[in-house]
Amino acid sequence: QVHVVESGGGLVQAGGSLRLSCEASGNIDNILTTRWFRQAPGKQRELVAGLDTVSGPNYVDSVKGRFTIFGENAKNLWYLQMNSLKPEDTAVYYCNVRWGLRLSDAWGQGTLVTVSA
Repeated sequence: QVHVVESGGGLVQAGGSLRLSCEASGNIDNILTTRWFRQAPGKQRELVAGLDTVSGPNYVDSVKGRFTIFGENAKNLWYLQMNSLKPEDTAVYYCNVRWGLRLSDAWGQGTLVTVSA
């Protein structure tokens, strides 16, 4: 069984920064992609950033230039560096990890990011 745990959320003022962490444990290897999603109150979950082993990082337009996804597959540890935060970035942030030939994936429980105006 694979467990994914996010951490690093919190309350920050607009313009501030946070770094979210995502750590996976268990029977996991051959990492394919790691992605960060977010879900704001009353809204659907959206993809924010992804890190593909082959094609590298990608971002939704609203966070380009402000967020950076990076990590170490060998350590099953990834990050989302969030700078110049805006109130509209307020959401629960979820990490999703996909691995193996069967494209297995696992989700964390989420970490809350609140950006005050």
